[in-house]
Parts: sequence; C-alpha cells; structure tokens
Amino acid sequence: MATLDPGTKSVPLSITEDEAAVYDRQIRLWGLEAQQRMRNATILVVRLKGAATEAIKNIVLAGIGRLVVVDADDVAEHDLGAGFFFRDEDVGRKKVDVAKARIESLNPLVAVETVSDPSVLENDALETLLAGVDLVCVTDLDRDTLVRLNDTCRRMNKPFYAGGTYGLLGYIFCDLLQHDYIAPDRSAQKDAAKNVKVTATYTPLRTALQHRWTGMTRRQTKEVNPAIPFSVLAVWEYQATHGGALPDDAAAAAELEAIANKLISDADVNKQVLPAIPRELVETLATTAAHEMSPVCAVVGGLLAQDILKALAAREPPIANFFTFDGNLGGGTVVRMAMP
Repeated sequence: MATLDPGTKSVPLSITEDEAAVYDRQIRLWGLEAQQRMRNATILVVRLKGAATEAIKNIVLAGIGRLVVVDADDVAEHDLGAGFFFRDEDVGRKKVDVAKARIESLNPLVAVETVSDPSVLENDALETLLAGVDLVCVTDLDRDTLVRLNDTCRRMNKPFYAGGTYGLLGYIFCDLLQHDYIAPDRSAQKDAAKNVKVTATYTPLRTALQHRWTGMTRRQTKEVNPAIPFSVLAVWEYQATHGGALPDDAAAAAELEAIANKLISDADVNKQVLPAIPRELVETLATTAAHEMSPVCAVVGGLLAQDILKALAAREPPIANFFTFDGNLGGGTVVRMAMP
C-alpha cells in the first residue's frame, strides 16, 4: 500500500517552463491561475471501473499534481470491455497494480499512488487518507457507501463527486460544499462584459435524496426527463435490499418498477409528466444494470472529469447537483436536488 503523507500538499508548487510548454494549449484556454490550481491538486479516485478509467485519463492529461487510486479488486474478464487500462493477460492481477504504469505513461508529470487495501476507506484510516487529498471522486458504489463517504468528506471539508453507470444509464452527483467560481456577469452591458464571483451552496447526498419535486411546473419536470433519475434511485434502493447486488435478470423488473413508482409518488412528481416509470425502461434496466457499456462509460467518465476540472479551475459553474445520462436517447439532464 502506498504511504500517504498529508504534509506533502501544504507547499504549493509552481509550474515550470517545461510544464508550461506541455500545458500551453489549455493554459491559453482557461488561464495560468486555473492550471496552477490543477497542478497543486491531489485527487482521490475510489474504484477503478469503466467511468473512473475515462475520468482518470482526462484529469491526468489535464495536468493535476497527484492522483491516488483505491481499489481492492482483481481484474476480471468483464473489466476488459470498458477498462482500457487492462489487457487479457492482466486477468487475476490487482487492478491498481496493473493500471499504475499505464496511468503514469499518460502524463509522467503527474504523481500516481495506488492503494489495494480496502480498510483505508474505513474509520480513522479514511480520515487519514482524506487529509492528504483535495477532492474525492467515488465511482460505481452502492448508495449507502456513497452516503457514508460523502458524510466523512463533509466533516473533512473535502469536495465530493460520485458517478457510475448502469447499462445504458449513468449518473454524476456532486457535493462541493460552499463553492466559489467566476462566471460572466449577465447584467452587464454587451460592450462592458465582465466576470463576477458566484458562490454555490451544495447539499450532501443524504439530504439530496429527500428532494421533493412539488414546486416544479409541468414544463420544468418534463425538461429533466424524470424517469432517468428515478431509475438510478430505484437501482440504489434495490441494491440496499439485496446486499449491494445489482439487478441482473428480467425477473427483477417487477421489483424495480414497484420501487421506482413508490419513489416517484413519495417525491410528488407531476403526474401529468410521469404517472409511473415506463415499463420498457425498467425491463431493460433489469437485464443491463450490472453490465458496463463502453460508450456510456466514456460519456459519463468524460463529463465527470470535465466537471472535476471545472471545480478545480473555479472558472465555470459545475454540475448542480445530480446529472443523469440516458444512453437510449444519447442525452443527459441535471436536477437540482435539495439545493438552495
């Protein structure tokens, strides 16, 4: 297991001439100050599946300072589809042991550390781990684990991202605490455009899960394609009652449908827009949720990385706060869940 030294991040690093040459194009895009923030950032990624693989590729190429990857699993045959860090001959080996050199080859300027001991995500060890990082990204874990990790991140004042895919569906949730960023001043005259500082107040996942849709109009509800967020929430509830297992059989469709419909009713969703979860959607979800699809992982992982970089750069508004992707339509929407 890698040794994590929380003290190493206390001294800001300046971008060298060589680094400025490597990152020249993106420095021109979002500025030297934003690139400096990325250069000094340590990102923790928990669980190395398809979406995380894509996200890691993008944040490493963008030039973060240090990446810590935690995953206790061995490479399995089903990881070879969406996990492009893995090869046939890697099956049976630790994921992090296999991936480390391939991540480092993407950008030798980024320090990469890996941890295969799952106990670092528990109790005091978790707090020690979080003390040495600036932002946490957790992927493809069950709801209760996400809530627990998010709660600990809140206590440690660490921004938190969660993401994952369920067959053709995917999601990203973020809790950035009190997040300041620079945005264009919409009230300024066109010939006197300027930027202003904006502060967004985020909510933890346990609060977001209590979100009620009562105040949304029919049009607002329809625009966010509510069947997809509630499909993701239904999968989480299914896992909670099945020991963390994902649905992987057509027989699970009826249970998923009942769960989703109860969640929709409890949240007071506009019945004219979504009277019930579409049967075809849950039937597909029942047989695909346990399987990764490379295109969906690429989209969700790419958007996850993009939003992490936005949060680090503080130049644009990040997701606020629950994004879901529908691979059936090739599009996604964002719902503000219990945010002010």
